[in-house]
Amino acid sequence: MVAPLYRLHCLLKRAQMLLLCLGIAYLMAGSILLLQRSSVRVAQPNLAGLPPLLSLAAPPTALRTAGLGVRARSRWAAVQPVSGGGAKAGRHWPASQSLGVQHLHRRWFHSLLPESPEQRVSLHRSSRHKGTYIGCFLHNASDRALGGTMLYDLRKMTSSLCQDTCSESGYQFAGLEYGAECHCGNRISSPRAPEEDCSLVCRGERGSPCGGVGRLSIYKVEEQLPGHRKFRNVHYRGCFKMPKNTISTFPTYSLQPNLTTQSCIETCTDKELPLAVFRKPHCFCTWTSSLFSLNQQSDNQQCAGNYTAISAPPASAEHEHFQVYHTPVLDSRCKERMFLPQRSSSLVALSSFPGAGNTWVRHLIELVTGYYTGSFYFDGTLYNRGFKGEKDYWKSGRSICVKTHESGQKEIEMFDSAILLIRNPYRSLVAEFNRKCAGHLGHATDAQWKSKEWPEFVSSYAPWWASHALSWLKFGRRLLVVHYEELQRTLLPQLRLITDFLNATMTEERLLCAQSNQDGHFKRSGAQRPSFDPFTTDMRQMIDPFIRTVDQALQSRNLSRLPQEYLPR
Repeated sequence: MVAPLYRLHCLLKRAQMLLLCLGIAYLMAGSILLLQRSSVRVAQPNLAGLPPLLSLAAPPTALRTAGLGVRARSRWAAVQPVSGGGAKAGRHWPASQSLGVQHLHRRWFHSLLPESPEQRVSLHRSSRHKGTYIGCFLHNASDRALGGTMLYDLRKMTSSLCQDTCSESGYQFAGLEYGAECHCGNRISSPRAPEEDCSLVCRGERGSPCGGVGRLSIYKVEEQLPGHRKFRNVHYRGCFKMPKNTISTFPTYSLQPNLTTQSCIETCTDKELPLAVFRKPHCFCTWTSSLFSLNQQSDNQQCAGNYTAISAPPASAEHEHFQVYHTPVLDSRCKERMFLPQRSSSLVALSSFPGAGNTWVRHLIELVTGYYTGSFYFDGTLYNRGFKGEKDYWKSGRSICVKTHESGQKEIEMFDSAILLIRNPYRSLVAEFNRKCAGHLGHATDAQWKSKEWPEFVSSYAPWWASHALSWLKFGRRLLVVHYEELQRTLLPQLRLITDFLNATMTEERLLCAQSNQDGHFKRSGAQRPSFDPFTTDMRQMIDPFIRTVDQALQSRNLSRLPQEYLPR
């Protein structure tokens, strides 16, 4: 009896050693494969799992499980693979002289998505694409090829998408890096690199060079006829009366007999200046300045003659009226953001129901204050778009406010004050369903709107819209209620209220930054909508009482009531 037991004991000891050796070998092999830049495949999250029916008291528990676009409760629990592009203020990976280390930094995030069928593009393959391919250029911490706008699309980046975005933002060159990053600029400021360094393919197409690690594949975007270029983020600033001696100091001046507003904006955009000052036939380009503050605006009727005037005003006039436009170019001062210089002992929440525009408001707050906003969660996509506060511990006190969608009493009472952002529930539900189906900037298809997931989604999320607002009204210590629709209509007054609530100083230049780049790359285009009304009669009969309940709760606390458009009273 002893002999068999002894043999069994020896066998188990050998098995333990064997398993240990196999484990070590497995880890070493994985490390070697990673260093050799092998493809790392992960299982794609299941799209089918949508939240079940839930009561009014709490948000869907499915939000705290893994899934496509699902917001992880744990700050380090999950990174959300989301389709869509977004701007980024600058490179946020740790600077390194080693391309291998830079590669590993990016591989951590990019490998969370399924790899494209091809990892590299043949250098000799002929491919048809928009624009003119210029070549491969260095792009690292010391040599930045293009210094303008930057965006990501980790699943569908193509050379055409990058060129269109750069063209609409007023830039002449588009550069692609690491298959998913798009950079824009009007001049190339770094030396060429060997073409073999730009051998990665774009994630959304095959056959086009899409850069490498620390390398940009740069294209000259398609040139359009003057007056036909389409820009995004062009805003009318107003009519201003200005002395001649001030106008003469502006850095760029153009005299064009057939000058139009469009051609003046094009001229200033090409000069990479954020303001176009227009009075036919004179076009001036300059930087943002307190000269164009809101309290110095004139009546727009004073500038009405700018459209028809052919000759210059009389030489004796000491002051002239000019129309001022924001070009798509972002003032370099608007890109400067940092964490609070001193840690704050007070935690301020930026709370909203999902789909209410929290990311957009964070973008505005960062523009107008110059400080990063934090997050109760960790969204890797937003971090890579420039929201550095995503990776900072939410209780660190280094962010000016902290994003949250939580609505439990315990979570609410952890904050000393809160900005409660409320949006029309019909719009919020549509926006959140779009995000769950197609990412931060994508749109659900008609088939998805007609599927069984949509009514299940409404049944579980509509009660949460009401319970979220009611919980913050009940347990919140110090509240500022901001209505999404009011922020859209009266941007600058609402931003002043928000900055006053945050006890932040706001310069006129920063206010101009927010106005000139108010959309950024963080708002979903409203052009693509379902071809039919996705809300049935039964859905509306469920949602409308929630609107009345929240409106009555706001009224009882002497806070601003819901806008009339939510529901006719």
